[in-house]
Amino acid sequence: MHLEEIDLQNLYFVRLNPGDDMLVSLREAVEKLDIKNGIILGGVGSTSSYHFHVVSTGINPPEEIYTRGKAPADIVSLSGMILNGKVHAHISYSNDRIAYGGHLEVGTTVLTFAVVTLAKIKNEIRDWDLIGNIDSILAEKSRSSVPGT
Repeated sequence: MHLEEIDLQNLYFVRLNPGDDMLVSLREAVEKLDIKNGIILGGVGSTSSYHFHVVSTGINPPEEIYTRGKAPADIVSLSGMILNGKVHAHISYSNDRIAYGGHLEVGTTVLTFAVVTLAKIKNEIRDWDLIGNIDSILAEKSRSSVPGT
């Protein structure tokens, strides 16, 4: 485990419109707002189509299954991180029968609207989504950035 205090800079609401691709729009917002590192605190709304992936094996690196389709659903939750300008978002959808979701992919389309809350932070957290022990990863990055090592 690795703990780090976050230095919060700004909070933003991002409103998406019917027909917007959620991941494409979030990437555009991150670029426009100049968010290098941040947190996706939450999201609400509805979608008319979905595209996500989930891990399908219990070994590293895991294999992944991609699921896509067209069906109306509510966004139950949306969370994630922005790491070195890259959006890493997880989404949960629901309809009247089931809830489902995973890692957000291009192809999830807004039905009525979607509102996402983003937090811009000062911290450097770009390697936090790499597979492995985070302390070892950060130590290796630190050693490789020191001249002569």
